[in-house]
Amino acid sequence: MITDIPVDAGRHPCRTSIGDLIADGAYAEHPRVPARVEHTFARMKTWKIVRDRHQGGDGLHHAVQAVAAMHNLTLAG
Repeated sequence: MITDIPVDAGRHPCRTSIGDLIADGAYAEHPRVPARVEHTFARMKTWKIVRDRHQGGDGLHHAVQAVAAMHNLTLAG
């Protein structure tokens, strides 16, 4: 016999932490956020800037700024 075991509503991907359903627009946006981050790292690898993160201090900060600047140039050009 199968018993009905309550599922924690906060853990379901289509519900908020209080159990309300997430609107379609907000749920559709969710997968795009990690994709943007992955594409940014792909651009960093393309321009071989990832190695700058091994530098001390603000190396990663400057690398991310450089990627953003090159991406803006790519969009403008």
